[in-house]
Amino acid sequence: MRVDDLRALGLGELEASAETVTGVQIDSRRVASGDLFVALGGGVAFLDDARARGAAATLVPSDGFAAMAALGRAVRDRSDARVVAITGSSGKTSTKDILAALCRPVASTVAAEEGHNNEVGLPLTLTRLETDTDVLITEMGMRGLGQIAALCEIARPDIGVITNIGPVHLELLGTIDRVAQAKAELLHALPPGGIGVIPEHAPELEPYVPDGLDVRRFPEPEVEVRNGHAFVQFGGREIEFSFTARHQAANAVAALTVVEVLGLPLPESLVEVPFSRWRGDEAPLSGGGLLINDAYNANPHSMRAALDHLVERADGRRMVAVLGEMAELGTDAPRFHDEVGAYARELGVDVVLGVGELGRRYQPEEWAADAAEAIVLARTVVAPGDAVLVKASRAVGLEVVADALTVVAAP
Repeated sequence: MRVDDLRALGLGELEASAETVTGVQIDSRRVASGDLFVALGGGVAFLDDARARGAAATLVPSDGFAAMAALGRAVRDRSDARVVAITGSSGKTSTKDILAALCRPVASTVAAEEGHNNEVGLPLTLTRLETDTDVLITEMGMRGLGQIAALCEIARPDIGVITNIGPVHLELLGTIDRVAQAKAELLHALPPGGIGVIPEHAPELEPYVPDGLDVRRFPEPEVEVRNGHAFVQFGGREIEFSFTARHQAANAVAALTVVEVLGLPLPESLVEVPFSRWRGDEAPLSGGGLLINDAYNANPHSMRAALDHLVERADGRRMVAVLGEMAELGTDAPRFHDEVGAYARELGVDVVLGVGELGRRYQPEEWAADAAEAIVLARTVVAPGDAVLVKASRAVGLEVVADALTVVAAP
């Protein structure tokens, strides 16, 4: 983009040493030659570092969020790529990862990195568009009404995917019905000719599906796990994926439905899916043990799925579940934690280590106040040969427990 075009947007204090910029960064450590560095918040302290790393221009915005939105819109306006937006109560990032793995071999594809799903991350994804990009896969998160609508105004998606509806963000939204209403903002933002991809069974969502919208409903998945791979039935075919978690099959069916909507060919061979970090990462532990690091986030639905996966992957080994609090569940939070704890006992999990005050509601065998205490306890509880699950909401930061156990197990 020409610097003159950037200057015309009137976003703030712009300094440039070149006539064009070829990328956008908000972290000076990621700046490469030709980039525009946008100094959000404390980023003003790193302007010199960005210039030293080759930034073609720097911007100190008068309004950071507005500036990022304007940059995202400006790049989106120049692109003919098909834009896919993915939201849902759980599985957004994994569905994005699977869809990217399906699209990349057959189309020029840009997909959101990590958790780039908010008013900063979404524009950053849009600014990665190139002139030859065929498919852009975005992710949209929210904590309240109106937020997805605002993200859609920036991205202008052609295809909207809702993975599922469940009890998340209830602290602000209050009811699952309002969660569905908030997620359905994506469907209402689709243009004429836009296509919605939603679950076949999502009764809470149906009242909010716009009349006249072209909707493709994906079914409950049929999946078998054989030889360390998942085989998912779709369109009368069996498609092989590199993951083992059965709950990822629903995300795979959603992604495959989008592939059909895009008119791209379905895969003929194994689909290798590099998932974003802390979403079911597996690592060996001593004595033939196994660690499942699913510490990125948690809600009642994903907790149950992760516990089911632990049982399957344990394959008879002693099971330890390190479970932290699930955040933003509102007044029903104690009940949801009670139910997850009861489910762990029903599955036969041998030891539950609860973390955080609400973690007491799991009725755990061991309890820690925070992640630092959990590291100490986990090292005493986990024995050689155990299968271990680590999972909690993002705020708990339980990935440090997984890291500590992995370091201990390293030869």
